[in-house]
Amino acid sequence: MGVVLAAASIPCACTGLVQNATQLYILRFFIGLGGSTFVMCQYWTSSMFTKEVAGTANAIVGGWGNLGGGVTQLIMGSVLFPLFKAGGMSAEQAWRTVCIVPACVGVLMGLLTVKLSDDCPKGNYAEMKKNGTMAEVSASASFRSGALNVNTWLLFIQYACCFGVELTMNNAAASYFKATFELSTESAAAIASLFGWMNLFARGLGGFLSDKANYGYGMRGRLAFQTLCLVGEGLMVFVFANTKSLGLAIFVMVIFSTFVQAAEGSTFGIVPYVNPPVTGSISGIVGAGGNVGAVCFGLGFRNLDTIHAFYLMASCILVSGVISGMIFIKGHAGLLTGRDSPEVIAAYRKTGEAASTTLQIPQVDTATAAKLSDDSFHPSPYEEEEA
Repeated sequence: MGVVLAAASIPCACTGLVQNATQLYILRFFIGLGGSTFVMCQYWTSSMFTKEVAGTANAIVGGWGNLGGGVTQLIMGSVLFPLFKAGGMSAEQAWRTVCIVPACVGVLMGLLTVKLSDDCPKGNYAEMKKNGTMAEVSASASFRSGALNVNTWLLFIQYACCFGVELTMNNAAASYFKATFELSTESAAAIASLFGWMNLFARGLGGFLSDKANYGYGMRGRLAFQTLCLVGEGLMVFVFANTKSLGLAIFVMVIFSTFVQAAEGSTFGIVPYVNPPVTGSISGIVGAGGNVGAVCFGLGFRNLDTIHAFYLMASCILVSGVISGMIFIKGHAGLLTGRDSPEVIAAYRKTGEAASTTLQIPQVDTATAAKLSDDSFHPSPYEEEEA
């Protein structure tokens, strides 16, 4: 992760050397490889925290990663760019020089990641493998197992329709506000940055509420919340595309962004459950969905009128919300059918929140009590009939 961060900073710093579109495509390709650190980060976070709080943990970390997009857009477009121009540079010289700043930040964070971090709560993988406390895992077998799981691809589509939308808006929002409301470049960039600034809380909130829904209703709660976020997001796109007042457009964009990032958080609240031993590969495939979505929606904005591109994007998002009903994770209830297995319920009770000990423990027969290891038994919000 540290190496990729530092390596991607090199093409970022070289942005000012671009002279034609072909060079820009090549440069953007290598800068884009830096986005793969998201996958490493989500797997890392999943290793550091239990599945019951994975939604909150992954969402906060991922959200603050996405926040960098909004912060960069604001600082680059509204602070550094004018500052460099005020220092005597022309507009062209300023934008060609300003990309050196985030490149330096990337190198610094890469070095800090390598020097200061642990791989997991038990230490570093290399030491654990040497001591025999961690088994060697085949990367190819891990990827194959993750790729052959249908749930992986359903989450891939859903992530394309939330994070892909965020990337699209990060690229298009400033131009949209500038063209639609005749704003200056600096003003449009500042307004567009609000979309990314919602990551301060929105993605973390989505993960937190997904965890709470899981505490109350199990996987069915997570899937229901996922559906709610995606449907709300799709509806907000329709509203945003038809808003003609600048103030109202900004307000709707903030609500729209909140739904987008909450859906991102809830998606990675589900990922660690799909197939725990290969969470890294599943995180990679699902995470790639965001980039694929950005490319597809970006092509829509390039080849269609803006209003029709928004309509197409909104329609895809609404469809992605419906497919939550097709996600069935082994041992867990689906959105509309099925029920959690006794093993899942028992595991949930063993890791339940301490607050649940204040609830009355329902009566169980001897066989069930033995199965649930009574010493660590905690009642849960699952129905009493399950007990």
